[in-house]
Amino acid sequence: MSPIRSHSMAEETPTSPLLSIPKTFWARVSGLVRGVSFSRIQSVVATLAGLASITGAAFSLVQFARPGNTGELVAIVLAAGSDRSVTDATVEVLTSENALVATLTPDSAGRVTQELREGVYVVRVSHPRYAADVRRIQVQQRQTIEIRTTLRAGSSSSIERAVSKRALSIRRALGF
Repeated sequence: MSPIRSHSMAEETPTSPLLSIPKTFWARVSGLVRGVSFSRIQSVVATLAGLASITGAAFSLVQFARPGNTGELVAIVLAAGSDRSVTDATVEVLTSENALVATLTPDSAGRVTQELREGVYVVRVSHPRYAADVRRIQVQQRQTIEIRTTLRAGSSSSIERAVSKRALSIRRALGF
């Protein structure tokens, strides 16, 4: 006969993380479950399902409220040689026939957004201290087109450029 060996509970190691949870926790959980009626559980589940259904329907309506033949233009205006945004620039959106569609001013991040109908547009970014940047874009339905414009030093005004050029030629002629 083999001797009977006794051991304490402290020597046993749990084989599952569930065994390490105190029994009082399970007693509390089972007390809560026993205290709730089946009809209460049904009403909570039905309320949650109703909220999910209403949320899904609202999201679908928002998607259809936006016209299907539009896209979005996002333009980011930065100064050349830095990541500094140019917030006081003017962003003009024109049709391919040069009809003005929108005049926009960048926000603090140098960003403008505009919803546009599907088609070809000309985006002109100008600022008195920088040379203008002109781009031709094509907007497609339900798509976002992003352009990053880096403005370089110089004047964007043709009048200012002409005056500067004339002043430079006069300075050369007079030896200044």
